[in-house]
Amino acid sequence: MNALTAKVGIITGGGSGMGRAGGLLMGERGARIVVTDISADGAEATAQAIRSRGGEAIACQGDIASEADWRAVVAAALDSYGRIDILYNNAADLRPETYGRDASIALEDMDVALWDHVMAVNLRGTMLGCKHVIPAMTRQGAGSIINASSNAADSGQETTMAYGASKAGVNILTQYVATAYGQRGIRCNAIAPGLVVSSERKAALDPALVRIFEDNILTPYTGVPEDVAEVAAFLASDASRYITGQIIAVDGGLTAHAPYYSDFRRLRGQS
Repeated sequence: MNALTAKVGIITGGGSGMGRAGGLLMGERGARIVVTDISADGAEATAQAIRSRGGEAIACQGDIASEADWRAVVAAALDSYGRIDILYNNAADLRPETYGRDASIALEDMDVALWDHVMAVNLRGTMLGCKHVIPAMTRQGAGSIINASSNAADSGQETTMAYGASKAGVNILTQYVATAYGQRGIRCNAIAPGLVVSSERKAALDPALVRIFEDNILTPYTGVPEDVAEVAAFLASDASRYITGQIIAVDGGLTAHAPYYSDFRRLRGQS
């Protein structure tokens, strides 16, 4: 039931981090993977890694905020493999100039262009992915959409307001898609990671904030991209056939206990 043999999956942001880990694992389990990333080199490197392990994969460069790019990616998947069974909407802009800026400013200083960019990538990009794979999944009578959310969507924080708001939008979008298309055989779930040690995300976080996350997880180790990949591969498989409309936390228990985020203010010397 965990096998993905003969399934075809599109993975966004597949050139690095959690997207790359998801692509490698799904490829190992038999899925044919369309790796898309804003970096053509990153997408091709992951596709090549899947092929080197005996899997099938192609690479497509694309910006998830662009509807034209989504049309091209879906067309490439159908041209190459004839169907789409899995969409892993993993991509987000975690670059220091985006996520890092969002993490360093208060709402009264928010740059509207930054806010709009985060919404365009994280929320509109996720919506566009759903929009463009649903027709193919409807024709097949089945499909699994997996959206990347975040623990930042669960409760208020002092920073990353644009990111958190965009991921909260992803959560409700996930439930709307699950509701609207469940009778067509299409499932839609979201994964909400906490601190996951990928180089892209950790580089954009304040070290004091990273320490708070590490102090408040309930496991004796910090998550890695492969932990999220295991959940994504499960949701992509028929083993999860009765799971839809769910937001699944993969956070080492971070959100399972009393609030911790106010500690960040104390560590920065604020009242």
